[in-house]
Amino acid sequence: MKADLVIIGGGLGGCAAALAAARNGLSVILTEETDWIGGQLTSQAVPPDENPWIETFGGTHTYLDLRRRIRDYYRRNYLLTPAARSQPYLNPGNGWVSRLCHEPRVALAVLQEMLAPYVAGFKIRVLTGYKPVRATVSGDKVKDVTLAGITEGDELVLEAPYFADATELGDLLPLTGTEYVTGAESQKDTGEPHAPTAAAPQNMQAFTVCFAMDFVEGEDHVINRPEEYAFWRDYVPSMRPPWPGKLLAWEYGDPNTLQPKKLETDPARGLGLWSYRRIADKSLFVPGAFPGDISLVNWPQNDYWLGNLYEVPAAEAARHLHRAKQLSLSLLYWLQTEAPRSDGGTGWKGLRLRPDVVGTRDGLAKYPYIRESRRIRAEFTVVEQHVSTQFRMQETGVSQLEVTAVPFNDSVGIGSYRIDLHPSSGGDGSIDISSLPFQIPFGSLLPCRMENLLPACKNLGVTHITNGCFRLHPVEWNIGEAVGSLAAFCLARKRVPREVRQKADLLTDFQQLLTGQGIPLAWPEATPR
Repeated sequence: MKADLVIIGGGLGGCAAALAAARNGLSVILTEETDWIGGQLTSQAVPPDENPWIETFGGTHTYLDLRRRIRDYYRRNYLLTPAARSQPYLNPGNGWVSRLCHEPRVALAVLQEMLAPYVAGFKIRVLTGYKPVRATVSGDKVKDVTLAGITEGDELVLEAPYFADATELGDLLPLTGTEYVTGAESQKDTGEPHAPTAAAPQNMQAFTVCFAMDFVEGEDHVINRPEEYAFWRDYVPSMRPPWPGKLLAWEYGDPNTLQPKKLETDPARGLGLWSYRRIADKSLFVPGAFPGDISLVNWPQNDYWLGNLYEVPAAEAARHLHRAKQLSLSLLYWLQTEAPRSDGGTGWKGLRLRPDVVGTRDGLAKYPYIRESRRIRAEFTVVEQHVSTQFRMQETGVSQLEVTAVPFNDSVGIGSYRIDLHPSSGGDGSIDISSLPFQIPFGSLLPCRMENLLPACKNLGVTHITNGCFRLHPVEWNIGEAVGSLAAFCLARKRVPREVRQKADLLTDFQQLLTGQGIPLAWPEATPR
């Protein structure tokens, strides 16, 4: 099969790249390993983590449109109360992690709706259930990528002048021989204050197998005791700084203060972690529409850091995925049977696993929530010093109210989030660093050697540290949208990406294309507060 742009990976970056390329006239093939496009928003089941200004600014036009469509989907199809229906900024779950906590299948429906005009016109072909297994490379260019069907084992060979790697793990990088980095770089390599003294390629952020559960008072939905429950019930994390006790407990190490922090929850009263990533608040819907609130469990207690899913043998990766699933099921079982309650009791038998919400038989998300990927060795790499609030204040002598991230004249978008690193497989605890609203530099999208392979997910030129603020939903979408637009611009102008960045007139024209299609390249002069 042939197209102008082949996108391997159907997450948010892949979907955004496909939309941008198609609206600029390209034919696109978009592939996805699972049967749901949408990545962290759908198959990984994680409601959006976003910047504080996202309702009005801080994302591309199409990303803001995605958010509007999700709310409209609820208004059209769900039994909302009149008061909830009239809320301009409806938050279906009333979760406090995001202003828009919603069910993953709603995001799936909306993404399919956004792609529909191009799918109908044969501009975008979506292939689900396929994983890349081989690639043919000639010099510094990818000629084709071979996919294998997950269920049938059939193979497809895809050819294109441009390829985008939008996989969650950066799968195309080793298959194509593209130079890449994994894990933590050293302070010597990056100069980052929070980098380790020695590089640690296997030291990667924890991943999480998420699940959805509701609470039905007075009913018993206790699952069978998981096979590894005894291990996880008694497991005490060993990391720097020390974890305050057992993993399955209400206390964890606060990433800001590094002191023990209590995160008790109460599903009966909707308190604590229960409402953290709640994706359905039954009070917003007419009586009887929902038997109970639905909460999405992506909590400190089910982060898995005892091993990695890539850069290890396949059998080892499969074992870690299995153990991560066991951890999540053990957390659920602990919540149902042994978790201490504020009234002196233990457990909530009415907690019910919801396989229908995540679209699987076992009730666990289709794909693990991936926080860190392989990353290209890029023409330009964003490091902590470019975005850290503390570092930039020290470097510039400017107050916190006026300081900005390092500006990039080759910006292809914007983003904002704290540098948020979860515990890692190398034994490091959480790292939480204040960072400034930033720009996405063009140079971070360009591999140091390969000419027609572009990163469209978390695999751009960032470090283990700065990945912590580039990995979230609106930034990934912006990365993908810039890459899809770039492929179209290069084919129209008969230029290569490196040339577009290097030549001032081409760069100006490309940036005008981006801004003209609703991709902001800079934050307002006065940083929003």
